[in-house]
Amino acid sequence: MRPLRYSINVTLDGCCHHEAGLPPDEESMDFWTAQMAGVDALLLGRVTYAMMAAAWRRPPSGEWPAWMDDAEVRFAEAIDGARKFVVSSTLADPDWNAELISGDLETAVRRLKAEPGAGLWVGGVTLPTALANLGLIDEFEFLVQPVVAGRGPTLLAGLDRQIELDPVDRTAFRSGAVATRYRARNP
Repeated sequence: MRPLRYSINVTLDGCCHHEAGLPPDEESMDFWTAQMAGVDALLLGRVTYAMMAAAWRRPPSGEWPAWMDDAEVRFAEAIDGARKFVVSSTLADPDWNAELISGDLETAVRRLKAEPGAGLWVGGVTLPTALANLGLIDEFEFLVQPVVAGRGPTLLAGLDRQIELDPVDRTAFRSGAVATRYRARNP
């Protein structure tokens, strides 16, 4: 059975807005590139899928934009080539190496987790909360930015139960950000 890991950038006050926090640097981009490379597939909600595709999908020209530095290109190549599953009741036909998941979320994700492999990765805000409420997330990984945002969606808002976590790994970045990974005791 492959584990499902929820990973996200978050500010000290729990904000998960993609524009809050520190601008990405080479160290954080390499961290996220390693996350993409260490799993078999990404599990994304419709909004996160659209946002990631807009930012990180290879352009039709095949050339990455000039504004991307080497670390961003490495991340873009990793996420662009990754297999993706998109959870949506409104998206009809996802592309970008993606398959649609519709219907019963719990059944579909349990089926994906039951397949052999290294693991699944989920990002975003709404879908991870639903998955956590179903007890389907095995690991939680937060890249905590040394910023207080004061606005935006917050981490796991609407969670219907407490989830106890055991620390697994911690990585400090030169920027002051800290990545901490936890395993759920009671998924």
